[in-house]
Amino acid sequence: MSLSLAELAGVLPSGRVISDPGLLASYAHDEAERAPFALPAAVVRPRTTAEVAAVVAHCAAHRVPVVARGAGTGLSGGANAVEGCVVVSFEAMDEIVRIDPDERLAVVQPGVVNEDLRQACAKRDLWYPPDPASAPWSTIGGNVATNAGGVCCVKYGVTRDYVLGVEAVVGTGEVVRLGRRTAKGVAGYDLTGLMVGSEGTLGLVTEVTLRLRGARPREHTVVGYFDGLPGAGRAVAAVMASGVVPSALELVDRFCLRAVDDWKRMGLTDAGDVLLLARCDAPGAAGVEEAETVLAAFQETGATWSARSSDEAEADALFTARRLVYPALERLGSVLTEDVCVPRTLVPEMLGRVERIAAEHDIRIASLAHAGDGNLHPMVLVPRGDERAGARGNEALERVVAEAIALGGTVTGEHGVGLLKMRGLAAEFSPEVIAMHRAVKGALDTAGIFNPGKVFV
Repeated sequence: MSLSLAELAGVLPSGRVISDPGLLASYAHDEAERAPFALPAAVVRPRTTAEVAAVVAHCAAHRVPVVARGAGTGLSGGANAVEGCVVVSFEAMDEIVRIDPDERLAVVQPGVVNEDLRQACAKRDLWYPPDPASAPWSTIGGNVATNAGGVCCVKYGVTRDYVLGVEAVVGTGEVVRLGRRTAKGVAGYDLTGLMVGSEGTLGLVTEVTLRLRGARPREHTVVGYFDGLPGAGRAVAAVMASGVVPSALELVDRFCLRAVDDWKRMGLTDAGDVLLLARCDAPGAAGVEEAETVLAAFQETGATWSARSSDEAEADALFTARRLVYPALERLGSVLTEDVCVPRTLVPEMLGRVERIAAEHDIRIASLAHAGDGNLHPMVLVPRGDERAGARGNEALERVVAEAIALGGTVTGEHGVGLLKMRGLAAEFSPEVIAMHRAVKGALDTAGIFNPGKVFV
């Protein structure tokens, strides 16, 4: 059915509905270069759960698709508008409702920016660990939708590990509270966990209760440069085999380093082709011992240069450079990116396969990885408007996904399935498992309006 803008505006306070085509275009897609999108019929910017429920009820009654949107930093097309849809932007629902130091939890609206929450927690000697590279811009709602990870998830886990409960609008506009505020709870199915990572296909999350940790311990940073990806991969495997669980273990190849250098002039490419950044945060002398173990692993696997950093500012700058890789590459052309995860012991093998795929398709694949948990982000940079190079890049990244699955991996470690990973997911999951997912969606999305055409088709 078609959408009546006048009727939609009638269920909300004045000023909540956007219909100007010029403004609609800015809400039509996320940052996925390869994902299709349409111009939405309207964008709504609710301020309360009741307003979200009113929108969903109206859209359900008229069978109008509903697509949730946070900051639009996604990389899989999960927030892309579909024909005739209403985009629900949570940008105005950005309140940190409360931070409870005694229970170590925070209650936030979905539009709260990740880094803003982390800073607010730090003022109370608390820490919210999930830290995607987009943390300065991405929202908690978007992080929940994709079950986002980040640099420290190798030790501290991903978003789902910190979501205690959610308030959500489901079905035809019903408001439900899922989960708990207690430290423990095993009653019923884990419906909260089901909502995390559902990419807006099961309902719209309007409030999130998050578990917090105490203030983060002091970290010890270890830096290592290597001649190539295979050697760096062996170093990653050696670190994980040592028994040390680092709080970060990141891989950045020369192509990524040079892109950041060209932008920020940091001298990152002076010591080798591949950079490994590790951090250890065990308290006291144990942290120093862990860092020395990581350093030894780097040296024993052929690092061309390695050291334990004694300069905290310098170490922070290196991790800042790692976060700048994607925007640095975007300055140079269109970035086609992937997000696969393989067993940690197979990181060297997967990196080798990525190199072979690049050679076979006559392209350069830049490698960036949360190497400690096997989450690789191979990226192809193509000149804007070069359709032939783009086609080769797409074919290469399809091969990357297939190789990851062949190694017992998964099609996404943190970006979500969205539009770009549906074919890979169909290869990873059996028909029976896909049918189970569809059954869950049908049970919770009774009107069939939430983010249709995404994740499963």
